Amino acid sequence: MLDIGFLELMLIGVVALLVLGPERLPKAARTAGLWIGKIKRTVSGMQREISAQLEAEELRQKLNEQQKKLDDSLKKAKQDVESIADAPSASSAQPSAQADTEQRVARASARLDDALQTVREDLPSDTDTADQKDRPHS
Repeated sequence: MLDIGFLELMLIGVVALLVLGPERLPKAARTAGLWIGKIKRTVSGMQREISAQLEAEELRQKLNEQQKKLDDSLKKAKQDVESIADAPSASSAQPSAQADTEQRVARASARLDDALQTVREDLPSDTDTADQKDRPHS
């Protein structure tokens, strides 16, 4: 923390002994030690709070990214389903409309499965979240 060598400490001790005297020096040293301890605890607490806030912000960003991915995937799936629903009425005169509809359904199903798989891969596993809960905050 502070780059104070042995000679500097000796000089501070001699000056304190001359200024305070031998009767008041031990009490002053204890008081200084208490204040230094309080300051260290306060700084440590502030560091923990800042660290917790940064972790919370990172989690919020990850959650927002996952939500956007999920929303995009659901929009694509909805568009596919709507196009499938609109297709039979527009192409009911064609004999291959049934096969075309089945192909569209298969593609929409595959896209939906891909979207769900992507979301599952990007989510943290249960062991990761359990490790984070059990990990002490330092």
